[in-house]
Amino acid sequence: MRAIQVDQPGGPEVLSVVDLPVPVCGPQQLLVELAYSGVNFIDIYQRQGIYPMPSPYVPGLEGSGVVTEVGSEVSGFAIGDKVAWPSSLGSYATLHLVNASSVVKVPTGVELDVACAAMLQGMTAHYLVSSLYEVKPGDVALVHAAAGGVGQLLCQMISSRGATVIATVSTGAKAEIAQQAGAAHIIRYDSEDVATKVRELTNGQGVEVVYDGVGLATFDGSLASLKRRGMFALFGGASGMVAPFDLQALSRMGSLFVTRPTLADYIAGPGEMQWRADEIFAAHTAGKLNFAIGNTYDLADAATAHIDLAARRTTGKLLLVP
Repeated sequence: MRAIQVDQPGGPEVLSVVDLPVPVCGPQQLLVELAYSGVNFIDIYQRQGIYPMPSPYVPGLEGSGVVTEVGSEVSGFAIGDKVAWPSSLGSYATLHLVNASSVVKVPTGVELDVACAAMLQGMTAHYLVSSLYEVKPGDVALVHAAAGGVGQLLCQMISSRGATVIATVSTGAKAEIAQQAGAAHIIRYDSEDVATKVRELTNGQGVEVVYDGVGLATFDGSLASLKRRGMFALFGGASGMVAPFDLQALSRMGSLFVTRPTLADYIAGPGEMQWRADEIFAAHTAGKLNFAIGNTYDLADAATAHIDLAARRTTGKLLLVP
């Protein structure tokens, strides 16, 4: 089978195309022929060595495809089923061996590119607005990088709950994307001070919640945008990791809450991952949730996909086509 392999941490050039043996399906596993592999910032962090990985390894956590073999102890799945997963290392390949407990079933009517996009980004947006902080009608939320994959989904989910989205973007084209996704107000962070503008838009109150996947570049502005007892969800670090922080500042700024969540802890309960996926798929088939597929790349062009994502030149979801 064809796959991408990383032999040592480094830049995009360490992503090499290799031929590997077809994996042997274990009793609790599924062998899946991939249709799409998702490209995410965590793939970059792992490749760079920020998150240490055993070498060599096949990168990629997210994918979708069709089951070609079912383990002897697996029930509820059959050859030909469409499945997807948000977190199973080795997804940059034409075939992938995945634990049956780590996948969700994809219903009829949901295409496999959408199913892949609905995994890490879709379920991240879902837990952020429904579990970490339950967005309510009348809330005001600040969404950074609102034209990105998670950002667009957050705008749609928040606005559908009767709340107001203030979105940050860097270009006019991205501003249009965020508005189409449901953002009521746009802040151009390349030319405006985010916290100052947020205070203007909220009559000096600030927002109930900030959703920040950017990290280092936006951290201070995110804190300064919160109202008293507001929630800051720092769920990513596209611009770099945040430096150590004095927790006493949270008291001085209004008894603020800061959390650094990860999807794994919000799909850990029995049936929780399938529940989130079912809600997302249902919203999509009902026409209430759109997944913007940004760029698709051949598996051999994984390095280009990493470069484009890191440079934040893209909008929507990036997918590899094995």
